[in-house]
Amino acid sequence: MTTRYAFMPIALPALPIAGSDVLFPVHRVYCVGRNYADHAREMGHDPDREPPFFFQKNPDNLRCDGQFPYPPLSNDVQFEIELAVCLAKGGEGIDAANALDTVFGYAVALDMTRRDLQAEAKRLGRPWDTAKAFEYSAPCSPVRPASEIGHPAAGAIWLEQNGVRRQSGDLAQMIWSVPEQIAHLSRLFVLRPGDVILAGTPAGVGRVTPGDKIHGHVEGVGDLLVAVA
Repeated sequence: MTTRYAFMPIALPALPIAGSDVLFPVHRVYCVGRNYADHAREMGHDPDREPPFFFQKNPDNLRCDGQFPYPPLSNDVQFEIELAVCLAKGGEGIDAANALDTVFGYAVALDMTRRDLQAEAKRLGRPWDTAKAFEYSAPCSPVRPASEIGHPAAGAIWLEQNGVRRQSGDLAQMIWSVPEQIAHLSRLFVLRPGDVILAGTPAGVGRVTPGDKIHGHVEGVGDLLVAVA
């Protein structure tokens, strides 16, 4: 069999689906910045004055092997626990009232951040890519289909580091709900099946060190256990 590729492309990134041997193929990963008021304030911002904004991670940054290798060129890598929203449909100009029709399911994820590199990028007015979209920067649990768990709009979201609770919030505290996030993103981008949205983090973000054990939880979705290697 012939191919028009100059060389064989890498495998499509994918997430496991809980209770199934079928995989969820990943297209893009969008992240919502400062979507919990308490986290916005701890980062020095006024959440009442900001419209939603987004940045991206790379699809292959999503990892489900329970390991987070500590990255180079940073002395301040921090955890951020998030709800991951996994889309089965896409489109443009999606109305918030119909946005949940695009959702396949949900997972528990971490938005790992090189905070020192992010701070330097902010100071210089540069993009956040090196702080956010580095290798292994989005540990993730298997996807739970919405057909089984519904669409969680409220419920506990928390993170423990070495058995100590560091982050604690509720999905109901999101400034922009999941349907609003999908609607807004669909006016900035053409959303596609396989897109994943990391929906923001509550206050309490903090740095990790090699040897740490991270336990993240989203009520109704599940748990994520990660070792910092």
